[in-house]
Amino acid sequence: MFGLLLAATMPQNGHSAPPPAMEEFRAAWVATVDNIDYPSKPGLPVSQMKAEMDAILNRCAELNMNAIIFQVRPSADALYQSSYEPWSWYLTGQQGKAPEGGFDPLAYTIAESHKRGIEVHVWLNPYRALHPAQTGPVTEDHISVTAPNAVKKYGRFLWMDPGEKVIQDRSFNVFMELVEKYDLDGIHIDDYFYPYPVTEAGKKVDFPDDLSWNAYVRGGGRLSRGDWRRKNVDDFVKRVHEGVKKRKSWVKFGISPFGIYRPGVPEGIAAGIDQYDELYADALKWYREGWCDYFTPQLYWPIAQTKQSFPVLLNWWASQNPKKIHLWPGQFTSRTNPNDGNWLASEVTDQIKLVRESDGASGTVHFSMKAIQRNWNGIGDALQKAYATPAVVPPSPWMKAPNPGKLEVTFGSPQGQSVAWLQCEVATPDAVRFYLYRDSEGRFQRTSASQVRAEKVSTGWLTVQTIDKAGRISEPAKLEGLRLNP
Repeated sequence: MFGLLLAATMPQNGHSAPPPAMEEFRAAWVATVDNIDYPSKPGLPVSQMKAEMDAILNRCAELNMNAIIFQVRPSADALYQSSYEPWSWYLTGQQGKAPEGGFDPLAYTIAESHKRGIEVHVWLNPYRALHPAQTGPVTEDHISVTAPNAVKKYGRFLWMDPGEKVIQDRSFNVFMELVEKYDLDGIHIDDYFYPYPVTEAGKKVDFPDDLSWNAYVRGGGRLSRGDWRRKNVDDFVKRVHEGVKKRKSWVKFGISPFGIYRPGVPEGIAAGIDQYDELYADALKWYREGWCDYFTPQLYWPIAQTKQSFPVLLNWWASQNPKKIHLWPGQFTSRTNPNDGNWLASEVTDQIKLVRESDGASGTVHFSMKAIQRNWNGIGDALQKAYATPAVVPPSPWMKAPNPGKLEVTFGSPQGQSVAWLQCEVATPDAVRFYLYRDSEGRFQRTSASQVRAEKVSTGWLTVQTIDKAGRISEPAKLEGLRLNP
């Protein structure tokens, strides 16, 4: 027999609410190109692919991180069941070959992440068609075969031409299918727009887009070539943002551009490239216009490096945000690798401190997960301390999301026993992303589960809140005499 205690009460006079949960975005990129982070190599059995993703998510949970940014389209391919593109070579070692037993890495990752209270943002490369790390052939339905005139060899890579309508539509459709098909928290693009410049014999080689450029000119186009290229990218970014919001207004759209807008901006900052003139990415325009929900400029330099100063760039980007979207800078955490950069872990954690002290930023994203898992130069240990207090993802109040409704909480305990289940009920369960459980002893659990283990105690309290898909947190339901069961 269960004795049900209806103990969910909103705090009244004399029953103070707990302090608000800390809000901070704590994420890591999980890169699949060249098998950087996942899976460790192509052709693994499904059981091992699951185990490797579990290890990534468990480490994130241990460190109180709350999001991953999972690369699912590295090179016009897919780490999920796509209607448009072949299965990735990085999964099975053969492009187009599906994992055994119908395994869908993205579906698995979403389900397992949400159980652990971790958001999943999918990371797509809009224009890269083939990376040299792929040693096997492409499939007959790969974009380089189906639209060969729109795919260009540039350096050691194949690139889709952003000026070709077939490419604009293909990438847009790929993005939108993911939003429609999967229960995502975010969709994310990085800094590869027009490709980084290739040089031969000391001279920069221009991207070979004569075909699309000449068609534009013949059609009466009057923009300069640079402005035309920027417009191609502008139009795509705006179209994706609007497309995401039309389909699922609560899915966050994030952009992670090169961390310097232009050399000399702000004064004293220098860079090897000019993303405006060489990648044709007007990132500042997208940011100021609010064509995304969060902005993650890759601030991949140490604090003391004057010409690319992390704090100077952080403060400048924070000052350029009239729409007040989220600013979550990218950190080059992999530079803690003793064989590549050999940063001290304190470089990364000191940057986190600067972000916390800044006026306008509310979290960071680490590149990449491998550094944290391998604990290069003690970075995992350092993050354990930096993230000692759990945190929730900052809410996005400008986004519309369904309201879960009133929260009702009951505690079911077998007669004579002190431990049983805490059960949450709301009017619209699908509107809840996470349930947030906290107790007076500092235990903290964020999970998609509407049931958790609880225990009767003589003193203390436990609170329950819902977090909707826009990150809004409900008022706490407070239960006296209970705590989370460790």
